[in-house]
Amino acid sequence: MDHLPITHSATSLLLIALGAVITLLILIMRFRVHAFVALTLVSLLTALFTGTPFNKVVPTMLGGFGSTLASVALLVGLGAMIGRLLEISGGAKVLADTLISTFGEKRAPLALGVASLLFGFPIFFDAGLVVMLPIIFTVAKRFGDSTLRYAFPAAGAFAVMHAFLPPHPGPVASGELLGVNMGLLVIVGLVIAIPTWYIGAYLYGLWVGRKIHISLPSAFLNQNVVTETVKAEPPKFSSVLFILLLPLILIFLDTGLNTLVTAKVLAGDQVWVEVLRMLGKTPVALLITLLVSIVILKKQRSLEQVEKLCDSALGPICSIVLVTGAGGMFGGVLRASGIGDVLAATLSDTGLPVIVAAFVIATCLRVAQGSATVALTTTAALIAPTVAATTGLSEFDLCFIVIAIASGATVLSHVNDSGFWLISRFLEMDTKTTFKTWTVMETLLGLIGFILAAIGSIIL
Repeated sequence: MDHLPITHSATSLLLIALGAVITLLILIMRFRVHAFVALTLVSLLTALFTGTPFNKVVPTMLGGFGSTLASVALLVGLGAMIGRLLEISGGAKVLADTLISTFGEKRAPLALGVASLLFGFPIFFDAGLVVMLPIIFTVAKRFGDSTLRYAFPAAGAFAVMHAFLPPHPGPVASGELLGVNMGLLVIVGLVIAIPTWYIGAYLYGLWVGRKIHISLPSAFLNQNVVTETVKAEPPKFSSVLFILLLPLILIFLDTGLNTLVTAKVLAGDQVWVEVLRMLGKTPVALLITLLVSIVILKKQRSLEQVEKLCDSALGPICSIVLVTGAGGMFGGVLRASGIGDVLAATLSDTGLPVIVAAFVIATCLRVAQGSATVALTTTAALIAPTVAATTGLSEFDLCFIVIAIASGATVLSHVNDSGFWLISRFLEMDTKTTFKTWTVMETLLGLIGFILAAIGSIIL
């Protein structure tokens, strides 16, 4: 005999949701349970407490997990492989050196930031930072200024790209949960990311570099910076730039053709239009870019070495992919249990615009547990029913909501954030100084990103 569902009042469902989030945070923060395990356990408990029939608990969990991973795993995996190939081939150094020579030595921080923006499209924050740090330290040593002047424009660029743009796991997962057009999200994310970085990372980095002098770390001075030596001839700048811009061009192709079809300039059922739009879908665009990267970079290394590099890129992202999928699982349980609908109605009653509610919830989760990815996926799961129930939201509005969530998941980086300690450790700053510099910059990036997203939602 099937377990009969229990009828809950709106208040009890909201209390269950609150209890689920608090339990999730306690498990991650107090008991150091891995976010994947914590999200899976909380999803199970939430399903049981809301009265989901016993025979539907596991299918509901797997449904949310599988639907999220269907797109996330492809994008994150392909993006990680492209980033790894560029990292080991010396592409980052070629990019930085060429831009510094182009911009001039006086604008070295700007050159490093632009290089990190380009390199940050396919590669994750921590990996990108580790690759760029030896270059940053070398430039800082040449000019003798505070390391912050060169490190923060680059680190801020990686942080912005990681938070705002696919194929990074946070925006991909939240975009998938909210039903966002990924190609449009790339465009909107890029348009917001550039001014956000320029004000919150580049200009702030120059200012804080004048105010606070941070010497070169002893690890670099002792030549103990961990990096892999590129023995082969590094790729040409044009090759690196082509690899980085190729997925953007393909994705823009799909979005542009979609706009022309919507405006009835082109007929959407033409074969050539359908083929080109397929090539511009984000997973296909990244797959094409990976294949092109292998063809270009195989001149440096054998196909066997390239295969090993691609394989090594997948190990570090396993945890991220699983956490992202578990966030989708939690969202699936919330939707199936009815909690999402109740939360949607409650937020409507408060009068808070969806974009503001998304930012506030993401900020609270970010401050409480530290992980931007967990904050992004959990907030998107919580807010998805509200978004679905809100009429009149355009494709642009959905993108701006994702950016608002990403902005909330960026602010107030502190001691429970791995990025906080990554910056503190590599730059050899004490905790107080890291608060005064890195935490302030991350908060600026989040606030600027949210303000731009809110303005965009009003205008468009």
